[in-house]
Amino acid sequence: MIEVKNLSKRFGSKYALNDVSFNVNDGEILGFLGPNGAGKSTAMNIITGYLSSTQGTVTVGGHEILENPMKAKAMLGYLPEQPPLYMDMTVKEHLCFIYDLKKVKLDRRSHITECCELARIEDVFHRRIKNLSKGYRQRVGLAAAMIGNPQALILDEPTAGLDPQQIIDIRQLIKDLGKNRTILLSSHILSEVQAICERVIVLNYGVVVANDAPQQLSRNLTRVGRIIARIAGPPGEVADLLKNLPYIGAAHDLGPKEDGAHDWAIEAKESADPRQELFFALSKKGWPLLGLKNDEMSLEDVFLRLTRAETEPQSLSIKEEA
Repeated sequence: MIEVKNLSKRFGSKYALNDVSFNVNDGEILGFLGPNGAGKSTAMNIITGYLSSTQGTVTVGGHEILENPMKAKAMLGYLPEQPPLYMDMTVKEHLCFIYDLKKVKLDRRSHITECCELARIEDVFHRRIKNLSKGYRQRVGLAAAMIGNPQALILDEPTAGLDPQQIIDIRQLIKDLGKNRTILLSSHILSEVQAICERVIVLNYGVVVANDAPQQLSRNLTRVGRIIARIAGPPGEVADLLKNLPYIGAAHDLGPKEDGAHDWAIEAKESADPRQELFFALSKKGWPLLGLKNDEMSLEDVFLRLTRAETEPQSLSIKEEA
């Protein structure tokens, strides 16, 4: 649906984006992550045609954004972090204005009604925008982005500044919209991205440092064969038992977590699965196994691991054009 190829953007001598390439597939919800200054907003502004690139191309539905901007932009709906709303207008007046601005050919009444239903703002349709809560303003901005029935939505921090209930509502709304649309979502709330997105791209210093499903990124960066077991038993004796089990390479006591139970970080030998062996060995000793989980990194841990560099990598420089 959206193809970004060798995209770079320079401001003076500084590159905000450096040879960035990725695709957003039809019907996919893609998370777009990166620390402040990584180039996310620059990339989104170029994709939506608000900003030109220094080099590279952006293609939307087969239409290059600079060569055929009208057709490309007709396939996109954009919700910036601060929705551009006319505060003195009612919701109805604002959406009708956007409808005219986009030169939409669909039936006005039914199409605007549909957008309001999708954004769940029917109950504030006749209210002035300045009198709405921030959560409702975000929804009005989302309804405006859907005017014209675009096939793809670009959402930049759609839940910024919302309270927990509003965040849950917008999150569910995005998931529902993603059933019939392609969505590129930028957010600093990593649990939200992990819950919504099928794949994530991580930018750092203007380059792509990761491009995969959240679960796969976690597996790639997590130590292979590591599990956390909560065992209720004498720590010294448990340590001796774990040390002598054939499928276990190493075990480390993580300390007491509840009365009489410690958490143990257990690393399996290569290609081994120690879980059954561990269960039966503990059963023979009469030591309850109170918990067992894979020690996989959260998306937040992955993000910090990928972006923790304090200085710009030397490999990011691009030669000046002749």
